[in-house]
Amino acid sequence: MPKTITIDHVTRIEGHAKITLYLNDQGKVSDARFHVTQVRGFEKFTEGRPYYEMPSITARICGICPISHLLASVKACDAIMAVQIPEPARLLRELLHCAQIVQSHALSFFHLSAPDLLLGFDSDPAARNVLGLAEKHPELAHDGIALRKFGQQTIEKLAGERIHPSWTVPGGVNQPLSKDNRDFILSQLPIAKSIARRTIKFFKAAIDDFQREIEIFGNHSTRWAGLVDFDGNLQLYDGILKFQDAEGKPLASIVRPIDYQKYIAEATLPFSYLKAPYFKPAGYPEGIYRVGPLARINVAEQCGTPEADAELDEFRQRFGRRPQSAFLFHYARLIEALYGIERMEQLLEDPNILSTQVRATAGVNSLEGVGIAEAPRGTLIHHYKVNESGAIVWANLIIATGHNNLAINHSIKQVAENYVDGDKLQEGMLNRVSAVVRAFDPCLSCSTHAFGQPSLDIRLISPQGTELDRLTR
Repeated sequence: MPKTITIDHVTRIEGHAKITLYLNDQGKVSDARFHVTQVRGFEKFTEGRPYYEMPSITARICGICPISHLLASVKACDAIMAVQIPEPARLLRELLHCAQIVQSHALSFFHLSAPDLLLGFDSDPAARNVLGLAEKHPELAHDGIALRKFGQQTIEKLAGERIHPSWTVPGGVNQPLSKDNRDFILSQLPIAKSIARRTIKFFKAAIDDFQREIEIFGNHSTRWAGLVDFDGNLQLYDGILKFQDAEGKPLASIVRPIDYQKYIAEATLPFSYLKAPYFKPAGYPEGIYRVGPLARINVAEQCGTPEADAELDEFRQRFGRRPQSAFLFHYARLIEALYGIERMEQLLEDPNILSTQVRATAGVNSLEGVGIAEAPRGTLIHHYKVNESGAIVWANLIIATGHNNLAINHSIKQVAENYVDGDKLQEGMLNRVSAVVRAFDPCLSCSTHAFGQPSLDIRLISPQGTELDRLTR
């Protein structure tokens, strides 16, 4: 009889999820499902709130990447106010965002994924965690802590708080950067840069041991999407949302954020609370695309900073211009961390960075606003509609992990088909299925929101384990 294997808890991710593998009569994987089992609902309970409260409310979606939600939200609010923020405020917002990217990428690589990469996918699961990593590789673990601390300290120096700061506001920011804080951040940059260099060097030396994983982990042709500037270079805070196919053919360039609706639509899945965005011209489910670090360096011509560009050139020499393997998200994440540090240095040396002209003020001048930014995990979209008094009447959030939902489902099936044998089940097999999810660095607390009809599956099970009744919606 066909049977299933359930990974009840996907570990070392932000949020809650499980995986179901469906086996055929021969014990081979025939299908797989990625279930996101939590639901939030920020779109609904923010209705009626003033638009200018949205940044501080939606930042509470996540404690790992609140800055990304702050920035996407304030950009949507800027659009409702129909203002162009002062240039110093734009520089400061981007600086804050680079610090967020660095600290989040450090968390993902060192704390969540490195236990697999350094201790082994088949190592003892009791020790395959950040504590086991600290015991076996204390220098690397220390670097991970230090790099994340650098990013968080920078956020604190800019915004006054490390988590959920209120510094970023509609129209700009509410306080200029002091010279002392600028100088402190500059003094820490060389340390952060040396950690990024060491980590990339380590990973380049180790990656040859993972050729099988590179071949299997989500290695399938998809579209890609990410922000670029008018020269095609990587952007994290602002830019043109560019879609291209697996070969690099341009599919769409979204200059005005409000136009995202022409190219992105959302489906609901019967087995998950996570929506499934897709490339609208291709339809559902064929319109699969990916976002995040690998997507961004695939769609970009280059990063735009010297050392990151040199690393990107070497990456492309090794794996091609647009590699498809999700395993390489790890590599791309490290290149982006280096870029973020270099870009921070450029921003801090801009003479406008200490200007006191950091906020534009206005009221409601548009009844709709969209903000788009690149969160660490990929493109983040906040879309608000308000009434004449500025109260939210409708909101929709498209989160980075949501964009990747269809790709994650496809990837776990690919890994499971190649590693899982139902007749000779081993823990390392299932860990690899979970590991491909970790390669995407999902943030599931961010990604589950109310839109359309959420799925419902209630089962009545007898004491003997048989299913007596079932209700689905």
